[in-house]
Formats: sequence, C-alpha cells, structure tokens
Amino acid sequence: MVRDGLYYAAALAVAAAALSAGLHPLAGLPFVILALFCLYFFRDPEREIPSGPVAVSPADGKVVEIRPEGEDGTRVSIFLNVFDVHVNRAPVGGVITDVHYSRGKFLVASREEASTENEQNTVVVEDGNSRVVFKQIAGLIARRIVCRKKVGDRVEKGERFGLIKFGSRMDVVLGPEWELAVRQGERVKAGSSILARRRDS
Repeated sequence: MVRDGLYYAAALAVAAAALSAGLHPLAGLPFVILALFCLYFFRDPEREIPSGPVAVSPADGKVVEIRPEGEDGTRVSIFLNVFDVHVNRAPVGGVITDVHYSRGKFLVASREEASTENEQNTVVVEDGNSRVVFKQIAGLIARRIVCRKKVGDRVEKGERFGLIKFGSRMDVVLGPEWELAVRQGERVKAGSSILARRRDS
C-alpha cells in the first residue's frame, strides 16, 4: 500500500463520520465508498522481476500505441485506467542521467496527443550499453505525478520509482538495440511483463 492512499482514506473517513453524525447515518456513505476506493487504488503488490537482458513494463495497463520515435527509437505507450495499479517501476537498471518535468494539458491519456501535449515527467536511464527514456504522463483525472528519483541515482530493473495519481499514461522509448516482445492491445504489469529483449544478448 502506498502511504498516500492511507492519507486520502483517513481524510475521507473523517468526512464520512462528520456527515453521518451531523446529518444522517447514511449521509457519509459516499465518502466511505471513496475511502475504500482509495485503499484499492493505492495498492502496491509485489512483483517477480524477470532476469536477463530485458526491459520490463514500467506500468500496469494496456499497450495502446507502438510507433517509431525519432531516428531509430520505438515508443511503446501504456494507458492506465483508474482500476490499474499506479505504482511505476524502472524498465531497466542503470544510472538516471536526466529527469525533466514539463507542464502541459490534461487530455484523456489514451489519446495519442497526450504523449506530446500533456503534463509529463521524463526520466532517462543509461547502463553504458543502452539508453532508455520513459515518461510519466498525466491524464484527464490525474493531477499529480510523483517521481522519487533524481539525476545520479542508480535504479534496478523493476524498482519502484514513483506513481501517477488517478488515471494516466506511460511512454517508453527503446533504441534499435531492443527487440520488442509486446504487441498493441496487450495488457502488461509493471516490473513483471517483458516489453523488449536486447538484440546483442
């Protein structure tokens, strides 16, 4: 469980108790339902991280787009609905060489335009042989992106590094050294689903 979920749930539970005591026993029911949803939304299950030279999914969700990015890269876009686990994990291990936050719109995250126009946080990880870029992208409901890593930090493949609250998108840009292992329309899980394999392995 992500700690944020406990805070939200506690605040909603207090509001439910106040309404039930001051108005009607059932007046606080909607807030109770919201509190339970927060506990569900901020769940953080353990995942089995695959070994070997592979890139794993940084998020739970559905692969909604696979397309060329730049000269040699391929972008894999994952849409997270409000029922998916929203804890983000590093797709590869290495050193974080760049973290850049960009303000933007809050379009529906399943739309292609969200990759370029929405508010987002871009993280770059390098391991000496490869450079992988991944973006936490806000959605229509999401209003906060959380990244707990900074430039110079080392991350392990599948390590938790942040989350996006309440519906969002995650883009991963892989270079030509990677061979994709997923197709558009597939559902993936953060840390355990393999997105790509190194060609030189």
